[in-house]
Amino acid sequence: MSQELTKRILSSVIIVAIAFFFIIKGSFFYIFFLLVFFFITSFEWYKMTKNKNYFLLGLIFLIVSFLSAFLLRNIYLDDFVLVILICISTDIGGFVFGKIFKGPKLTKISPNKTYSGMIGSFFLSIISSLFYVNYYDLVYWTDDVILIAVILISSISQIGDLTVSYFKRKSKIKNTGKIIPGHGGLLDRIDGMLFAIPFAFILFNFL
Repeated sequence: MSQELTKRILSSVIIVAIAFFFIIKGSFFYIFFLLVFFFITSFEWYKMTKNKNYFLLGLIFLIVSFLSAFLLRNIYLDDFVLVILICISTDIGGFVFGKIFKGPKLTKISPNKTYSGMIGSFFLSIISSLFYVNYYDLVYWTDDVILIAVILISSISQIGDLTVSYFKRKSKIKNTGKIIPGHGGLLDRIDGMLFAIPFAFILFNFL
């Protein structure tokens, strides 16, 4: 195992553990957590797009996304955890399957993305979500509904990843920052969630 991959795994475990601590804790702790993440991602977005005419649009989107995270957690905690689980599984599945099976590239926007990685993203997010729903006996999630929801949320998460990759290419940078060892910036790590959470908030209210 390479040193870079080791740093990536360790930093992922630490971030996920910290995130779930604040999510479950709720109250002031969760608000503090969201504010810290918001200011860091906003700063990274500013550095990347400060001379671009779409900076303000992106900042507004960040505000909407973090507001959705606040509301979704406070209204549907179990479902919010499910969304985070789907996004994490999407990232892991894409990374692992892409590394193992490789194959044709998905898009020029992000050269590391492959069709095998995309399939892995869907596969792992479906498996982990079904386990979560059944383990916690969330009876309002039937198998057909959870399957549709997972595919939709995972798809939006992957689109979010590609969208941020597109803006990074326009800015001619590899990472949005250096705060997370093995990953780069915080925006690099939560790009999919930033898109998936507002979408899930609308979806769950509709369902």
